[in-house]
Amino acid sequence: MARVKRGTTSLKTRKNVLKQVKGYNFGRSTKERQAREAIAHAGNHAFAHRRRKKGDFRRLWTVKLNAALRPLGLTYSKFIDTLTKKNVSLDRKVLSEIAHEQPETFKRIVETIK
Repeated sequence: MARVKRGTTSLKTRKNVLKQVKGYNFGRSTKERQAREAIAHAGNHAFAHRRRKKGDFRRLWTVKLNAALRPLGLTYSKFIDTLTKKNVSLDRKVLSEIAHEQPETFKRIVETIK
């Protein structure tokens, strides 16, 4: 059986690992062992934060809605309460987008709900 030298494959994997950590600080961007550890941690955080991102955006929509409603004499909780009682099916994402980009339209929506 012929002898197999593994230099090219190990160089290729090392090159790919270091390509992934380009821009990281200190030894994480140059040393293979630290780079592998950094990739593992980054992957864990990315997985967890993909889930957390949904809640972050929901909180952002809440803040945007509340900021748009205060000058109109309403609070977020009272607004959402009246929406649910009147069976309006606009979600928070759409409402915050309307409030941010088209304040006149949002004002009309609030007036029809009051």
